[in-house]
Amino acid sequence: MKRLIAATLCACMLLGLTACGAQAANPADTNKLVIWHDKEDAVIATLEAYLSQSVPDLEIEFEKKTSLTDSLKLVGNDPGAAPDLFIFAHDKIGVFAEMGILAPIEPLLEDGALEHYLPMTLDAAAYKDTLYQLPLYFETLLFMYNRRYMQDGEVPSTTEELYTYMENNTGRGRYGFVEQHSTAYYSAAWIHGFGGSIIDESGTPFPNPQAVKDALSYHLKFVKLMPGETEYNTVNTLFLEGKADATIGGPWMVPSAREAGIDLGIAPMPTVDSTGQALAPYSGVQGVHVLKYAAENKTEAVKTLLAALTDPAVGTALALASGCAPANALCYDDPQVAGDELVQAMRATAEIAVPMPNIPEMDVMWTVVSNLLTDVNLSGKDIDESFQSALEQADNLIAGMQ
Repeated sequence: MKRLIAATLCACMLLGLTACGAQAANPADTNKLVIWHDKEDAVIATLEAYLSQSVPDLEIEFEKKTSLTDSLKLVGNDPGAAPDLFIFAHDKIGVFAEMGILAPIEPLLEDGALEHYLPMTLDAAAYKDTLYQLPLYFETLLFMYNRRYMQDGEVPSTTEELYTYMENNTGRGRYGFVEQHSTAYYSAAWIHGFGGSIIDESGTPFPNPQAVKDALSYHLKFVKLMPGETEYNTVNTLFLEGKADATIGGPWMVPSAREAGIDLGIAPMPTVDSTGQALAPYSGVQGVHVLKYAAENKTEAVKTLLAALTDPAVGTALALASGCAPANALCYDDPQVAGDELVQAMRATAEIAVPMPNIPEMDVMWTVVSNLLTDVNLSGKDIDESFQSALEQADNLIAGMQ
């Protein structure tokens, strides 16, 4: 890890002011804040409109970066090239905290500013007991179904009910249920449903090996009733063309489903019969991160901006504009937000969702778990042997990061 961080910081020094287009604000201009992001237009347009009214004395420049994490690794805290803040998912917090470029958020906030935030979002925003992100909104996977085929009264509440439904409604080009069963992000829900995890906070891979193997073994019978090809486009197409009755997907699928004329239903995740725990998907929390240079040299401007962003009004505006699920619980008191089925479904799922690990070691686990799922689900290899191979691969890759 130290070698990686040192190399990254050296690269920042070498690149200097020319790196990544050098779009940052003049350090002397303490009322101008440059914010990097990778968000959709509706989200940024909403933030721009809100901030222009709430903090008119600040000059705020949003700059879209398609490779935001790579760009930040290059520029670090260079005041001539880095932004003042950036909006991104929480899962890279550990990488940037270890680089030493992030400022803790809480000293920049007013007392009690986080009182009404959903606990899951604050858990996601913390690394080594320090909060490095002000959460704005979050996303989770959801159980979705087509009411044309699956009626509200027959939505499975347990995994065994789901399996029975699949047996009765799969065949002749139609599937009772589909998902990206061999993708780590989706399969994590099943692992969590058995009390397992991909990695723990200390960086230990598969801390409960038996739970992971039990989940793989149980999930396999569902996999056999789904198509072998389960990439995003395949699953999406099957559901949008009415060839799959139900799926587990993200909120990004909802607009396409409604455009396709699907009478879309959203339900709680099924509970695993043997454990009593629901399938618990990962959650991704989007929020604001502050670079150390800005926190130290543009302190008042940063505090003013963050104070505006803790107002429930911004979360409500985001929810209404793009279906974001706000991190601030007070937003759900708004009648329009309360009436949004999608937002409310994510709010309910937040009670069981697991924040994606934000430690640097998680980067290698996506590949490790993907290989494990391919071996078990697609190649039919022995679960114990495949798991042991995956564990050894994880240990070697993580050791190489030290």
